[in-house]
Amino acid sequence: MKILITGGAGFVGSSLARLFRAHMPESRIVVFDNLKRRGSELNLALFKKEGIEFVHGDIRCQADFTALDGSFDLFIEASAEPSVHAGTGGDCNYLFDTNLRGTFHCLEFARKHCEAMVFISTSRVYSIPDLLSVPLVEEKSRLAIADQEQLPVGLSALGISEKFNVSRYRSLYGATKLASELLIQEYSNSFKLKALINRCGVISGPGQWGKTDQGVFSLWVANHFFGRKLKFTGFGGEGKQVRDLLHPYDLFTLINKQSAVLAKHAGEVFNVGGGLGNSVSLCEYTDICREVTGKTIDITSVAETSAVDIPYYVSDNSLAQSVFGWQPEKCVSDIVTDIHDWLKRNSSQLEEIL
Repeated sequence: MKILITGGAGFVGSSLARLFRAHMPESRIVVFDNLKRRGSELNLALFKKEGIEFVHGDIRCQADFTALDGSFDLFIEASAEPSVHAGTGGDCNYLFDTNLRGTFHCLEFARKHCEAMVFISTSRVYSIPDLLSVPLVEEKSRLAIADQEQLPVGLSALGISEKFNVSRYRSLYGATKLASELLIQEYSNSFKLKALINRCGVISGPGQWGKTDQGVFSLWVANHFFGRKLKFTGFGGEGKQVRDLLHPYDLFTLINKQSAVLAKHAGEVFNVGGGLGNSVSLCEYTDICREVTGKTIDITSVAETSAVDIPYYVSDNSLAQSVFGWQPEKCVSDIVTDIHDWLKRNSSQLEEIL
């Protein structure tokens, strides 16, 4: 099997590349990345050691794709400007060039040189005002969906499904990803490109260079490990906002299953996340970090909430489970433990970056 992964030196892309190598040792795996994100360059030595081909290229530049040799059975499009805060300061150029023009360039390459494609999208395509209107109740350590007879379309006790509203504003970042989804569906219809869309929630695990605006759950473990301060931000500063976490291994197992039947699901959209069983508040996550690292750090509080932040998102991944016979295997404690073990193994190299 020949696999191409754009954004392949980033957290998600590199994790998938190494998992495909481990489980399909005879496959040709090519990663394509511009190495913009600090720390991504550290993956190059690992790629070389594991026989993963690296091409230094930028999806914003269509000419860079000419460096890719041959055709591919599977194209995983994992490149992106991933921050929900991108563009909010006024400069949208990199965001739109990467997440829109870059998607177009990837699709043009895919329709000519690739048998099938999986696009890594985001839960951030769902409309912020609708997410802010999700009926919630406050529990001791988290927010939870209120138990009431009638909930909005696409919302249940399991979380947010693919039917949830996408028709109102959702952040500049979310808009670029939704626009990319629409392009993919058009290419799937017009050019018979076998491509599907995975709307991922929070993906977290070892190898992630956590930042406050993207990768905060990895940053949370790292700051416990290195003894640095943290702060609960937004929604009163109590840390009760909730997300569901997905380990890269579970994303890999899903894509592996999807690749075998992708022709049947071209143009379709699937919510992909850890689900209700892997949902956690920052408050609860802090307790797990303390238990795994054996350290307690100072955590301050900022009550003010960002304009693009939401109090609750949990993926209802029922559709992906039923269609592909898949379910996440790694729990939140597994994710924290794997991040902690990675930090221990590479602490001197990672301390400056994290």
